[in-house]
Amino acid sequence: MNILVTGGAGFIGSAVIRLLINETEHTVVNVDKLTYAGNLESLCEIDTNARYHFEQIDICDREHVDGLFEKYQPDAIMHLAAESHVDRSITGAADFINTNINGTFVLLEAARQYWTGLSEQKRDAFRFHHISTDEVYGSLDDGGMFTETTSYDPSSPYSASKAASDHLVRAWHRTYGLPVLLTNCSNNYGPYQFPEKLIPLIILNALQGKSLPIYGEGNQVRDWLYVEDHARALFKVLQEGTVGETYNIGGNNEKTNLEVVTTICTILDELVPEHPEGVTLYSDLITHVADRPGHDLRYAIDATKISNDLGWTPAETFETGLKKTIDWYLLNSSWCQRVQDGSYRGERLGLIAED
Repeated sequence: MNILVTGGAGFIGSAVIRLLINETEHTVVNVDKLTYAGNLESLCEIDTNARYHFEQIDICDREHVDGLFEKYQPDAIMHLAAESHVDRSITGAADFINTNINGTFVLLEAARQYWTGLSEQKRDAFRFHHISTDEVYGSLDDGGMFTETTSYDPSSPYSASKAASDHLVRAWHRTYGLPVLLTNCSNNYGPYQFPEKLIPLIILNALQGKSLPIYGEGNQVRDWLYVEDHARALFKVLQEGTVGETYNIGGNNEKTNLEVVTTICTILDELVPEHPEGVTLYSDLITHVADRPGHDLRYAIDATKISNDLGWTPAETFETGLKKTIDWYLLNSSWCQRVQDGSYRGERLGLIAED
């Protein structure tokens, strides 16, 4: 099977591609624009494999997207390309609207044109798998969990753009019959994550003796999903999911942001006892900063459907996954340094400056 993966140089996309190349016989085409968060170093271990191909293309460019379909004749699309950082969407929403909404529209139309020209057998087997987020559902209070039938209530420009793209994908299925699958996941973490995200930001800042910024009191709750568990779930849905269905993917690991940060500090105290100058414990570096506008209080995924229907459950607990993640960052300081040599400098983004 030829699988076209958009956003394959990103955090989740690269995990999917490593899985497909290392553990299956499928051919993979990585389509990525290589924005600031796209990093081909995340694919060094597989980039010489004959079943792997890379195309640097913007999914908003219809001519080049059409060329991809003609050149590679894919049997499936796993659509992960997206602007994906809430903070950046607050200070600059235009890129999120363009990539997440217009880009998805372009990809859907190119896929529909390609799909209608296939033989009946290939049309029946074709899949368009759209990968989305639990943030489209908005915020939960202390009770309940997101299910596949939870109403959409996005809070940020990012989550609104992803909600719009989800609706487009469903519309192309209902209107044109395009065989689609949708997944909405909880917060991912693991190796190769761009350091603007909470867990790598805290790990790297702590090791450098920098402040560990936490929004507000740090009481926001997230369900944490190890990225390699997510990659396996996505492939499971692609292979066995029912066309037109949505599957929520979660890690069953609800933690407050403060819990996450203090747990990282405790593990680092054990693994790297030589603290930066003037630091007794890594938790001494924790600082509370002004909360993000529209910050959702709690996300929690009910993953019963994918467990019952497809037999997927996460292999990692938060404790085992976090330990693996910290070990990886400690062993890959050169990767981290090269990423940080760019425009990102380890700050929290998205705060709205007051006049």
